[in-house]
Amino acid sequence: MIDFNLTDTDNKILDYVRTEALVARKYARHYDENEAEFPPEELDEAKDFPGVWSLMGERNDEDTSQSVIGMLITMAETWGDYSVRMRKGRGVGLGNAALGAAGTEEQRAKWGGLLLSMAITEPGCGSDPSLVQTTAVLDEETDEWVINGEKIFVTTGCRADGVVMWATLDRSAGRAGIKSFLVEKETPGFQVSHKEKKLGIRADDTATYVFTDCRIPRGNLLGGKEEIPKAGSGGFRGVMKTFNITRPMTAAFGLGMSKAALDFTREQLEQAGVDLSYGTGTQGQSAVAAKFQRLEALQEAAELTVCHAAWLSDQGQPNNLEASISKAKGGSSVREITQGCIELLGPMGISREHLLEKWFRDVRITDIYEGTGQIQNLIIARTILEYDRSQLK
Repeated sequence: MIDFNLTDTDNKILDYVRTEALVARKYARHYDENEAEFPPEELDEAKDFPGVWSLMGERNDEDTSQSVIGMLITMAETWGDYSVRMRKGRGVGLGNAALGAAGTEEQRAKWGGLLLSMAITEPGCGSDPSLVQTTAVLDEETDEWVINGEKIFVTTGCRADGVVMWATLDRSAGRAGIKSFLVEKETPGFQVSHKEKKLGIRADDTATYVFTDCRIPRGNLLGGKEEIPKAGSGGFRGVMKTFNITRPMTAAFGLGMSKAALDFTREQLEQAGVDLSYGTGTQGQSAVAAKFQRLEALQEAAELTVCHAAWLSDQGQPNNLEASISKAKGGSSVREITQGCIELLGPMGISREHLLEKWFRDVRITDIYEGTGQIQNLIIARTILEYDRSQLK
């Protein structure tokens, strides 16, 4: 039975993470306004904080399952700030999730300690990864893959030690020909051409990669399966499983920030004398209170979709549908919540004296990367209606 009630140990862990997050929040505005700077790998205050892992040893079987508490910890971290953390963890990039999902045991042991970005989007293929044009050609004389192509909007693209990138072995094979490869930084022919300037999450590095006759060892093909099946999607479906892990996480990123917006808005409204208590009924409360409570309900509903997708993963059950639901619900909810908070607070909501306008900008990406909200809705509809790509585009 699903039970998302938190134990004392769960609450102790989350309280600790929020304490760290409040320290990180002090630096949020600085790195938002100084986009060229990268937040440090570790804040000076880290010496006073042993890290959340010092508490994880207290957990037992009665506590919330691993993936679910992981999502709640992520929300607590971004409640402080999206980009600034007490410590930036190694091995937590999207490419690391792909390595864990599709890599061999030997590959995970070899590259698991690196920070890996993931490069899929290209100038010509937008949000449809099946249209990847970057090529990988095997040179059998040298046992090397030769990579050529361009990747854009690569999250953590500058700081990463390497990238898991998608390329096609045979364009005529469609999705079946697409494979993922690991390319380490400093490999000849691999260039980080520039860092993007963005509306939100400005302190996070989003980069463009160019591969020009970039040669990598034959063993850098993730999963090691070189064959292209004549029927089905081949390894494409396998690498897409990466998103079953990362899409709920992406929603959790945004929900941490929208929770911060709600907490700030509640504090300001209560200081202004607005009664936000529940139980008075719609006839007995102000329009401001009714709107705020609707935003809180939206937040809770979106959090539950994230926890549900994570719980299924912990149970070893398929969660492709639920991962997309959490991403779609989370992406749309955080936009509505932060905009609603700005509407409730008026000028205070758009003033740079406070972080609410920043949270409003930062959450916008939640509905874009890792597959847009429209893409998620397509996946959800196809799954429920049992349609394939040719029947519902």
